[in-house]
Amino acid sequence: MFNRVLILSASAGAGHLRAAEALRHAFIKLNAAREVRHVDTLDYTNKVFRHLYSQTYLEMVNSAPEMLGWLYDYLDQPWKKERRRLALDRLNTRPFVKLLKQYKADITICTHFLPAEIISWLKAKDRIERPPAIVVTDLDVHAMWLCHNYSRYFVPIEETRVHLEKLGIPSAKISVTGIPIDPIFAQRKDRAEMRRKHGLKPDRTTILVSAGGFGAGPIEHVITSLMDLKHPAQVVAIAGRNEELRARLQSLVTKTKRSSKVEVNVVGYTTEMDEYMSASDLILGKPGGLTTSEALAKGLVLVIVNPIPGQEERNSDHLLEEGVAIRCNNLPALAFKIDGLLDDQKRLDLMRRNVKRMARPDSASEIVRELVK
Repeated sequence: MFNRVLILSASAGAGHLRAAEALRHAFIKLNAAREVRHVDTLDYTNKVFRHLYSQTYLEMVNSAPEMLGWLYDYLDQPWKKERRRLALDRLNTRPFVKLLKQYKADITICTHFLPAEIISWLKAKDRIERPPAIVVTDLDVHAMWLCHNYSRYFVPIEETRVHLEKLGIPSAKISVTGIPIDPIFAQRKDRAEMRRKHGLKPDRTTILVSAGGFGAGPIEHVITSLMDLKHPAQVVAIAGRNEELRARLQSLVTKTKRSSKVEVNVVGYTTEMDEYMSASDLILGKPGGLTTSEALAKGLVLVIVNPIPGQEERNSDHLLEEGVAIRCNNLPALAFKIDGLLDDQKRLDLMRRNVKRMARPDSASEIVRELVK
């Protein structure tokens, strides 16, 4: 058992935070530490740096995704741009360094590359004793995740392990565990019961849409396109905390002439996403690492729409190769593509078997057990 565990994330996108929380819950569930603390690294940086890392990222996702993709590819040059990056990190993260020295954790786990590279630098200067464990939260590994000082890498798939080995990371320091997700997604819940609980029809193909993930994007166009489905279906659109988005979607559903074969249910903020996934057959949206891992754990085939250039594009490639997803690049053809999948039961059954093979529902606990061992 550890005495103190420090889990470090960064709120540049919600996935890194959710992975950190999944690990925290796993440490508690397994009674593997006396004290577990999760810290958002950006809370210990100055205001300008925090904006650059968090708000600028979100603004680029919504308004300039092509630029984000270019930047992602430009920085993906292993071991070549770290000195410039570290100079900026050190200049703006002195409160974070102070936290590390005061907390004195037995082990530090990073679900974002920012804290990992700072701790690696401190270790190189002999200013701290222990290097971090690094948990990669996308299916593909980017050069930003690479550090010279680390105790272990945890990666989602075998190909990522091979990639790291080719970049010089010893095989003995890499574990293939999947991306850590909340243990609740590992719980099996009856589909019919979940549909009854949430007011859904028992006999319709159910498509879950995480509408909030589209931000200012084309969610209205997505819902409108789904209205053309020929199969009887119900769409569950999760708007999250965005009340404006929820109102827009509700207005759209009310105004649009609804197909007799398609119903749309708009849901606001919910803490029961695992239950909506349990009630669904397909999940439609962007292939972020955490959402993808949660969906696979729940046995869902993915329909990928408008992935963010960069990491989501690469996640898409892996998911399509593994046969667990279809992708629609042209929204007017969305219903056609889903109808085609639903018409081919043999293909759909194969994809569900592939989902079961790829899923790692116990990933967070697996990482904790590995660290304890």
